[in-house]
Amino acid sequence: MSLILALILGGIIGWLGARITGRDEGIFASIVIGIIGAIIGGALANAFGSGTAGYWVLSWSGVLWTLVGAVIFSAILNALQNRSHQHRI
Repeated sequence: MSLILALILGGIIGWLGARITGRDEGIFASIVIGIIGAIIGGALANAFGSGTAGYWVLSWSGVLWTLVGAVIFSAILNALQNRSHQHRI
């Protein structure tokens, strides 16, 4: 898969994951959330025995696991952001 396609898909999936958790991110943050989501999702897929041998294989299950990872990462960002706001008050 080309790098450009990976960045586009990562941005879309990262944006979806951020929107699901209530975050409104820009394109670069969405790409980062998508990439980190792919790493988290890949680790979860391997832990549950549904991972693939190649990391750059485009499949529906890979997209789903990436979305799950992006939602988890966005939720972690929300928790960290809420925690830092509580300490400022």
